[in-house]
Amino acid sequence: MTAGEIEKINITPDGGVQKQILKEGTGDNTPENGCNVSLHYTGKLTDGTIFDSSLDRGEPFEFTLGTRSVIQAFDLGVITMKLGEKCNLICAPEYAYGESGSPPSIPPNATLIFELEMLGWKGADVSPNKDGSIERFTIVSSDKRRSPNDGSLCKAHITGKYDGKVFDEREVEFNLGEGSDLGLIEGVEIAIEKMVVGEESRFKIKSRYAFGTKGNEQLNIPPNADVEYIIKLIDCEKGLEDWKFTPEERLTHSKIYKEKGTKYFKKENYSLALKMYKKCVDVLDSNSDEESHKLKAAAYSNQALCYQKTNDHFEAKQACNETLKLEPNNIKALYRRGQCNVTVAEYDEALLDFQKVLELEPTNKAAQNQIQICKHKIKEAKDKEKKIYANMFSKLAAADKEQDTPPENDVLAKCGEWRDENAKSDKSGDEWTDEDTKREADFALERDNIVMI
Repeated sequence: MTAGEIEKINITPDGGVQKQILKEGTGDNTPENGCNVSLHYTGKLTDGTIFDSSLDRGEPFEFTLGTRSVIQAFDLGVITMKLGEKCNLICAPEYAYGESGSPPSIPPNATLIFELEMLGWKGADVSPNKDGSIERFTIVSSDKRRSPNDGSLCKAHITGKYDGKVFDEREVEFNLGEGSDLGLIEGVEIAIEKMVVGEESRFKIKSRYAFGTKGNEQLNIPPNADVEYIIKLIDCEKGLEDWKFTPEERLTHSKIYKEKGTKYFKKENYSLALKMYKKCVDVLDSNSDEESHKLKAAAYSNQALCYQKTNDHFEAKQACNETLKLEPNNIKALYRRGQCNVTVAEYDEALLDFQKVLELEPTNKAAQNQIQICKHKIKEAKDKEKKIYANMFSKLAAADKEQDTPPENDVLAKCGEWRDENAKSDKSGDEWTDEDTKREADFALERDNIVMI
């Protein structure tokens, strides 16, 4: 190397791709296969002729590293660059356009020189909404094609980090979709579903797919924290493909999902229990026999209970409605829908539900109690409404007195006025106190021992 000549670094053992660093980059990180890279380039022939330049177009060139979407030299050279680095990439024909070239700009067997500037990179976006909330950086690629799907039995090694510190490192084995039972965050399951056996990748996971607004005090993860996981997918089995099932197989697997739902419900993992009950319904979609019919109704009813536990009373009511479409006299669904209606102050609808329960089961004391509460709430609402209207008419009457005496043909004047005593005299019977309401509500909770089907 002569004085003033920039050192050439061999990227390939045969020297077919070489790099001359013109400006050092910052930091130690370089992009990984799968990253979306952004850079500027100017391509030249060895005689200095420029055949292409992103600078002339005024916009950076972007491509996904390691996917063979560019010449081989680009994949091999760019993966060695740091942020902000500028370099010359010298590419022998076999790593560029080879014997054929790329007419008319690039002749056959041409050695090319690219001046590159690394502007930045992002991981491969594997988030469900493609919003960059889960990024993948491949550490070790794999030539295997087997990847998991929903329900697959997976074996993986995971290392979770926050702020550079490891908070979770272990080997896990679980059915994909049920990872929360092992304390796995949603982002890890989404990531694993995108991997192939033998692959090891690093994932940046935004808080919405990690520990969310609550964080995790036990693991020292604050609210709204983004985390990082290194995951190696050791092995996986293919999940069940429901569309291939016979009606008998559908029934068998739906029972398995229902049992899993009940197991997770007892663990108070309501979101996972709900997922299993939904699978129970979905797998029975094309079955029409009586046993499948009853199983679907039970699964919908248990969905309602899960929604109630998570205070999603609108969805709980919808699940009850689905149950009642299948079984109009399902007492548990009627009662649970009544509870939902009470929670959202739809007392008239709740009263009808509880009355229907009592009609079907006259000894149901929980329903009897709820009926009394609903009647009280309805009366309370009507009394309040009457007072509002009484006050309104009193104010109107007072305003009328301040005006001149109405003419003889004023029909409204001949109709008389609504007086305060009219409203007061409308009350009848004993007053229902707050203590009565509390006592009845407590009684309802004690007697309301409606459990899963």
